[in-house]
Amino acid sequence: MAEIPRHIAIIMDGNGRWAKARGLPRVAGHKRGADAVRRALDAAGHLGVRYLTLFGFSSENWKRPLDEITDLMGLLRVYLRSELAELHAKGVRIRVIGERARLAPDIQTLIEQAERTTAANDRLDFVIALSYGARAEIARAARRLAHEAKAGEIDPETIGEADIARHLFTADIPDPDLLIRTSGEKRISNFLLWQCAYAEFVFMDVLWPDFERTHLEAAIAEFGKRERRYGAIVG
Repeated sequence: MAEIPRHIAIIMDGNGRWAKARGLPRVAGHKRGADAVRRALDAAGHLGVRYLTLFGFSSENWKRPLDEITDLMGLLRVYLRSELAELHAKGVRIRVIGERARLAPDIQTLIEQAERTTAANDRLDFVIALSYGARAEIARAARRLAHEAKAGEIDPETIGEADIARHLFTADIPDPDLLIRTSGEKRISNFLLWQCAYAEFVFMDVLWPDFERTHLEAAIAEFGKRERRYGAIVG
């Protein structure tokens, strides 16, 4: 097995197409997608991945039809309630990044409960991006730095990459080593733009509901073939 990336991020794409191909409503694809999340978490934990970040709901997804958003939020509620005990028992720490203020109050409460319950777990950090957009995240960091500069807490001339990074949602999370996108699409859709500056990208044809441990292992194997130079010349 190839070297295991410390942090893997996944854009879970293809739920709708999976359902459409079977003549099912889109929510059926999202439900099967939740099963794939469980498989991905189990596989990541067994393989020794330390951080797994999944793109659950983007800031742009708020533009989707109301009934689909309602179905997605209902599934999120069910997931947070039903999976918490098992994830906690497995040593998984749950963390959520994104503009959670846009989520319903009861969902915010469920998130806070999950984060509080699992805060001391250290086997695998499960990071869920909800109501998340990378451009908005960077703009948020810029606003916070502007306030600091205005208050005289920081010299604008000294602002560097580390200052921006400390105001991102992922301030205490290492950058992804590997970014996977399922469904065959080859774009990153406003996901972790800053953090993925030096990530390796692997695009897979499998639709997310069909994602198995073998797919994760294949992506890691591909990652192992890459030479990561970070802009330098190696040997």
